[in-house]
Amino acid sequence: MHSPLESALVWFRRDLRVDDNAALYRALTQSRRVYGVFVLDRDILDALPRADRRVEFILGALRVLDEDLRRLGGALIVRHGGAAQEIPQLAAALGVQAVFTNHDDEPQALLRDAQVAELLQAGGTAFHTFKDHVIFERREVLTATGGPYGVFTPYKNAWLRKVDEFYLRSYPVERHAHALATTPLATGVPALADIGFQPAGLIAHVGEGSRGAEALLDDFLDRITDYGDRRDFPAVKGPSYLSVHLRFGTVSIRRLARIAHQRMQGGDRGAEVWLSELIWRDFYHQVMYHHPHAMRAAFRPEYDAITWDTGPDADALLQAWCEGRTGYPLVDAAMRQLHQTGYMHNRLRMVTASFLTKDLGLDWRRGEAWFAQQLLDFDLAANNGGWQWASSSGCDAQPYFRIFNPIAQSEKFDAEGRFIRRYCPELAGLDNKAIHAPWERAPLAMQRVDYPRPVVDHAAARERTLARYSVVKSRKI
Repeated sequence: MHSPLESALVWFRRDLRVDDNAALYRALTQSRRVYGVFVLDRDILDALPRADRRVEFILGALRVLDEDLRRLGGALIVRHGGAAQEIPQLAAALGVQAVFTNHDDEPQALLRDAQVAELLQAGGTAFHTFKDHVIFERREVLTATGGPYGVFTPYKNAWLRKVDEFYLRSYPVERHAHALATTPLATGVPALADIGFQPAGLIAHVGEGSRGAEALLDDFLDRITDYGDRRDFPAVKGPSYLSVHLRFGTVSIRRLARIAHQRMQGGDRGAEVWLSELIWRDFYHQVMYHHPHAMRAAFRPEYDAITWDTGPDADALLQAWCEGRTGYPLVDAAMRQLHQTGYMHNRLRMVTASFLTKDLGLDWRRGEAWFAQQLLDFDLAANNGGWQWASSSGCDAQPYFRIFNPIAQSEKFDAEGRFIRRYCPELAGLDNKAIHAPWERAPLAMQRVDYPRPVVDHAAARERTLARYSVVKSRKI
């Protein structure tokens, strides 16, 4: 039995909560005194626009985290600087023997952590990391030949075969909270202005930190049974809306998966569908870990041979897509929702991504970059995975000729035009049939409305896409 450490530092990152936090639990059970820190990393923040919803969300989550730590006898130290410098400096100032943190498998984060570990080791401080952001990570779910999965369904089946109470159980943090310690260095959470940012208009329903996650979860559990039937309709309250809380760890993935798994075993079809979405998240994170090249290039390298449209016309089309001016109402409503709120319904993420790549013929990386800038719940693995799925260059068993028809998608998933009318109010006067393709179904009315004609003909664009992707087919992939 090892003697407990005198003191340790917990470095919070994608896990902005006290409850069921792996690194915090490990530190508390192995140390007599435990401090907590979050670094507002300038290596990340300095590249962001001065009004960024994610920064606003993070500061709110940090306030709740600090309050929860203080309630239990500790406090949160907040630093503003480069994490690779701040963590070793703080560890030295506090005289801790070890730094505890949870895994972050993004390529740049792994490089940063290697640098931090080296600097800490040079100062005689240990660096311990733990799984917390997913149920299964890295090499925990592999094929029969010992390799990573490249297609979701076999991965999901293996995931379900392996999962049990051991992997879903929570870490009882509060039972060991007596080890939490405070310090004069914990001076509270800065305001946006203190770190050079300004309000960006955070949507109210996400709430603040772990308290907001709790409220959303309580609300979702009252309607989870209907999730499978309602999740694809953007005008309906179907999703859990917990994606941003999963992204920043203001709710435990183990808790959510445990709830979903237990309800699924009880025959709840909605919970089963929701659990599948949580498994997709694990899947994309293991893809990122095993195939870091896919974060900047096609997962399937043969798709890098595709020639995307470039030049002034392509730039103008990209701008029209970003601003919600394509002339396709469902696409435009979705893009305006993203710009106005930082959120986009999952069905619409697929529709808009397909439209960019297979109607406009633009490189999926251009759309991925826009989503990365706009999404409150931006997650590198999930965003990249979704875009490569839409462009058929990623982990997908479906062929490249899956091309969403934006009108058919509109008629199927927003039949009454409720979502379109919310974000494209200039079309509110059209009837439920005309609103999906107003240029052909209400041409006279459109003469009086400030709404663009379609920037591309879908049928013609589909033929161009099939020709563009034929280079992949010719290689017999």
